[in-house]
Amino acid sequence: MAASASFDDSLALSRFGLGSGPEGGDAISGRARQILADEIRAGGPRLVTEAPLPDAPELLARQKAYYVAVRDREKAPSSIDAADTAQPPLIVPANEIYMQELDVRFNGAYLAPDIGFNERMVMFWANHFAVSTDKNGNIGVTAGAFEREAICPNIFGRFKDLLLSVETHPCMLMYLDNQDSIGPDSAGGRKSRKGLNENLAREIMELHILGVGSGYTQADVTSFAAALTGWTYTITPDERPNDPMPLRDGFKFAPGNHQPGSREVLGRTYRNDGFFQATDIMLDLAERPACARFIALKLAQHFVSDSPPQSLVDRLADVFQRTDGDLGLVSHALIESPEAWSPACDKMRLPQEYLIAMMRATGVTLVPISIDAVLGTLGERMWRPGGPNGYSDRFDTWATPPGLFARMEAANRIGRAVKENVDPRLFAQSLLGPRLSETTLAAISQAENARQGLSLAFMSPEFMRR
Repeated sequence: MAASASFDDSLALSRFGLGSGPEGGDAISGRARQILADEIRAGGPRLVTEAPLPDAPELLARQKAYYVAVRDREKAPSSIDAADTAQPPLIVPANEIYMQELDVRFNGAYLAPDIGFNERMVMFWANHFAVSTDKNGNIGVTAGAFEREAICPNIFGRFKDLLLSVETHPCMLMYLDNQDSIGPDSAGGRKSRKGLNENLAREIMELHILGVGSGYTQADVTSFAAALTGWTYTITPDERPNDPMPLRDGFKFAPGNHQPGSREVLGRTYRNDGFFQATDIMLDLAERPACARFIALKLAQHFVSDSPPQSLVDRLADVFQRTDGDLGLVSHALIESPEAWSPACDKMRLPQEYLIAMMRATGVTLVPISIDAVLGTLGERMWRPGGPNGYSDRFDTWATPPGLFARMEAANRIGRAVKENVDPRLFAQSLLGPRLSETTLAAISQAENARQGLSLAFMSPEFMRR
């Protein structure tokens, strides 16, 4: 007979993971910290699919073919008899791959792990390096590949490797318009009369590495943007002569668009070294103490509290700085810190976490279009934040009357999909373990039926907060 889950087991499943499975917290009884450590050692998650999902260059090629097909149909002469020229509707590649990406995650990858710390880390970094499919079809078709290719393999590696992987991915380059950033004094700039686009440089400094108020100036942003000119993407490998990044499919350095000359950023001069000029700047920024403090604070705010203990932030920043940004060791430091195990649950599960936790707890699966609909109701569709700063991670953003009403609708939807013979009192005890309060249990006991009882369990503070 399995031992009962401890308070720490129950806390680990919600604070660091994706929630318990149908067998409840007892499935990891007494092993929460060991499982968390094992999940770090196992590395980034890999999506298991019957057929590999396409990579970014292939997806961009599909999107290009779609644009060509749309253009050709628009140019085709109209017929008097429309029935003679009726053609099947074109499949929008971005919509098709988005549904596939949702399916393999919500009905597969998110249901598999014992706790799911690695998946939570993927979500954290995907929001840190946010892109939005709302921008255009090219972003829409590659957002999932961006997460699979640039983020998943690097979540427990060096921060610098994660950074380079993200900033050279076609999806990020397109999202922040770097393909349109041309050195005005380069051959391409003189020919096209285009100039710098500072979006990528600004967001790398402000959102990805240093944070607001860390000491850089507008002149630093402009200089870094000049160094980043020439960083673009391609869907054709043979378009990459002398490729300095052979391991990144889809990246291309265009030397003819690179602004000549040395650059000065935060008091340091970088000689013109083509592609490596911007790389050197970026890696130097990642070594600054401001980067360590910025990443440490964001991790502590995400997993522990909007106002985390300074001692925890300092410890994570110290490990980050001493280990050259080893994210595996930083993650170990997080789960080994006593402040991270505070019984006070000051964070709301984010909407995606909330839906995943309900699906894991009940074993209910949803078709992708329903997953997307529920996420839309909850306010956190996949890869669709309002800007490059990602979705809010703060408690007061989600604990609003409309937000709670949306959760009630989602809870009812999942509750209706569960078999009627479930005892909601036993379900809540298994799901929440020692965190279940007498007040919540009493409310569930007074439910008119099992499904209403399940909905009450999903709407309880113990389930919604972590």
